[in-house]
Amino acid sequence: MMEIAPEQARTLAAILTHGSFDAAAAYLSVTPSAISQRIRALETAVGRPVLTRARPPGLTESGQAVVRFARQLELLSADLAEELQPAEPRGGTRLTLVINSDSLHTWALAGLAAASSNIQLEILREDQEHSLDLLRAGAAAAAITETAKPVPGCSSTRLGVMRYLPVCAPEFATRWFQAGVTAATLAAAPVVLFDRKDDLQDRWLRRFRRATLQPPRHYVPASQEFGDAIRWGMGWGMMPEIEIGEDLANGTLERLSPRAQVDVALYWQQWRRGSAALTEVADAVRAAARLLR
Repeated sequence: MMEIAPEQARTLAAILTHGSFDAAAAYLSVTPSAISQRIRALETAVGRPVLTRARPPGLTESGQAVVRFARQLELLSADLAEELQPAEPRGGTRLTLVINSDSLHTWALAGLAAASSNIQLEILREDQEHSLDLLRAGAAAAAITETAKPVPGCSSTRLGVMRYLPVCAPEFATRWFQAGVTAATLAAAPVVLFDRKDDLQDRWLRRFRRATLQPPRHYVPASQEFGDAIRWGMGWGMMPEIEIGEDLANGTLERLSPRAQVDVALYWQQWRRGSAALTEVADAVRAAARLLR
């Protein structure tokens, strides 16, 4: 049976975190030669490379599995320390999560705040379609994602559906859609996107019209400012329904079409070998996700 020495796994994780053998050696207070020896021994045990020899070093698929093991070992060690020394103050456990901006902006932060008293959280902002790369690489313990199928070593739980509506300011509609919302007007009217990974607007355009439309584009990579850009008439865009109820009620925003929408199913993926801290965060996120459809 293959046995991975925890020291070797932690060494690989340190190389990934700090970017080089020398930096990992300094962090672990050993020599660079010792780092190289540990990695050679690890690759012998695994039977294949765990690192790509690049600058900075990258992980192979096997290396990703080893780093996940190292991170999980850290969480389990923290659980054990708490069990053995219950009188000691809590708060030392650290968790890295990957959460898309819209979830963080609208509903997820309330749940994370509820679990933050005893856990130190690092939240990485990433689009829901791209968050699994960080989970797969062992850089995060859990992620909110569009993907239902769990990545290796993880479980997946459905959270609910984020509904997005195509909206714009009334003045924008008067200027650009006076002739109606048609393929021609949508091709001419500017659209606001979060960043170059954001395909929600194009997803809706493809549903509206099978022909490819390439309207003028503005990129505003911050959730609050993205919404403000649409409210101020820079362009139309897809916004979460749970964010804009008041805007629609008071006329600050209007829908491009009464039945137009894009539904995005969200899933919570986390390491299967969890910990008390990870379970606490997962429960808090699931409770907050009751706001979703």
